[in-house]
Amino acid sequence: MDNPVQIKLEQQHDFQFAVNFDNPLIPVLLTDEPAPLGGGHGPNPEQMLAVAVANCLSASLLFAMRKFKNDPTPIRTLATIGTARNAQNRMRISAISVDVTLGVPASSITMLERILGQFEDFCVVTQSVRTAIPVTVRVLDADGSLLRTSGA
Repeated sequence: MDNPVQIKLEQQHDFQFAVNFDNPLIPVLLTDEPAPLGGGHGPNPEQMLAVAVANCLSASLLFAMRKFKNDPTPIRTLATIGTARNAQNRMRISAISVDVTLGVPASSITMLERILGQFEDFCVVTQSVRTAIPVTVRVLDADGSLLRTSGA
């Protein structure tokens, strides 16, 4: 295993867990299940997966933009998780859709086609998740123009 990352969970109460990361600069995160199982006092696993995919895509796009001296900030990203029951009637994540909106119009970005054509390939989380769950990604500019759709 290359560059392992460790997290430690400690049950606090019922379905609440304190998440400790392997970096002392990262504060403890409280996770919880929504009612009726938990109290909803923190993100649940589905929300954490959505955060991981959305953040990875946003960071990968930002890195690719900056590589060509672009400043697309502020980037806003919306992730949506779909759920469905499988053949055994168990709830599963059936799809993830992510909309990444740039803070600038497309006309101000250099090397846009190249950036949009490759940034997803460098997103470790999204590409890993895609092996099991369909992930649709849309990139829009500040004017709301659709620049790219993938995974649809």
